[in-house]
Order: sequence, then structure tokens, then C-alpha cells
Amino acid sequence: MDRQDVSKLTLRAIGSLVGEENKPQKVKHHLSQLAKKGLIRLDKDKNIIEQVKSGKMKVGGLVAVPILGSANCGQALCFGEQRFEGHLYISSRLLKKVKNIFAVKAVGPSMNKAKIGGQSSITDGDYVLVEKDCGALKNGDYVLSVIDGLTNIKKFFRDQENHQIVLVSESTQDYPPIYIHEDDFTDYFINGKVVQVLKRPKTDQEFWQETSGLDVLKETGPISKEDYNYYNNLCSKKEE
Repeated sequence: MDRQDVSKLTLRAIGSLVGEENKPQKVKHHLSQLAKKGLIRLDKDKNIIEQVKSGKMKVGGLVAVPILGSANCGQALCFGEQRFEGHLYISSRLLKKVKNIFAVKAVGPSMNKAKIGGQSSITDGDYVLVEKDCGALKNGDYVLSVIDGLTNIKKFFRDQENHQIVLVSESTQDYPPIYIHEDDFTDYFINGKVVQVLKRPKTDQEFWQETSGLDVLKETGPISKEDYNYYNNLCSKKEE
């Protein structure tokens, strides 16, 4: 399909391109909605209407990475249809890649022993950054795949001897691998390679359990009975 710069066209002229030549206000509304979703950039003073590419729009010095739904880290249970759910705004200094990336929210524990970039596991609630158009995959890459319309995040292995692709979990729980014939792309495809994990903030309970919270609190000085009971309760839940 040929591309056309519509920046200098009137609303009526833009409408004529999509069969809405007599509805300029409708065109204006749709352009406004696309801009709010971060899919296009509008600059009325400079007559600019341009598509925003994944991971390139900047707001206040931050990179806006589109969130395209969720991906399961256990069984494939989340629908793989890309659903735009807003943006993650991230400092460019925190990003390993900026171009051609999108984010999905991880669901489930099956990759909680993974080492993305040699260090980051994927736990429930983390945001996973995925590079699309990533080229040829190597054994050991982490991928976002779609199987029968459902998404998951797994470690990729191509078993050439047996003509199959194996998707492996790395988890504290026992999840069996997924086996796919190397020519079976009707109901299976790779949506991109996982390049980075943005960890969700820890809850109060997780923080106090992992840092011996009562000992830390005591070092700050005397604490009330109510505070002691509250934090003692948080820590004790780890053993339930």
C-alpha cells in the first residue's frame, strides 16, 4: 500500500481518503483519539501528523513503550490478540533497546528462574519488553510465542535432529515443555524476542519478609505495639 503524507491536508481531504469526505468532525475526533493512545503525533502549529513507531515516542524525556496486553508464564492461557492498553514511560538510560519494542505484562510463575540478560527472572506482574522483527533466533533465546491464539513466554530451542521446536519453562514449579513441529506455523508463531524485564515493585509483605523487616525497624528506634504487631504479622505470613 502506498503511503501518503496527510499533514498538509484538510480534515475533509483526509476524510476523502477513507470514504468520509463529508464528515470532517468525525475525522478530527478519530485523529484525536489516535493521538491520545500514542499511535500518532499531532502538532497543529507545524502541520504534523505522523505515526508513532514502537518505543520511539518521547514524553518529557521519557520513552513511551506501548503495552500490548498480557502473556502467560505458565500454560498458554492469555489471548494473543494484541490489545493496546496504554504506555510504559521509561527513561532511555534504563532501556537496553529503544526501537521496535513493546511491553506485555507477565502472568504466572513459570519463568521465575529465567535469567533475562544474565540476571532478571520473570515473575507475576513484571513488565516484559519484547523486540519484534528480531531476526533469526538462537537456542536459549527467550521468546513471546502465540499458540492457538494464546500467548506465553518461554525459552526457545530448535531441535533440528527431531525437526521440532521446544519451548521450555524455567520455574520453581514443574511445567512440562511444549513441543511444536518445525513446519507447523498454522497455529503457532513467534511474536518477538524478550530483551528486558522491568520488575514490579515489591509489596509491603514481600519487602519485610526479604529484608528481616522487624530487625530493620528496631534499629530505627522504639516502635509501638501496634506497629510491631503489624510487621510481625506480615513476616509470619511467609511461613503459612
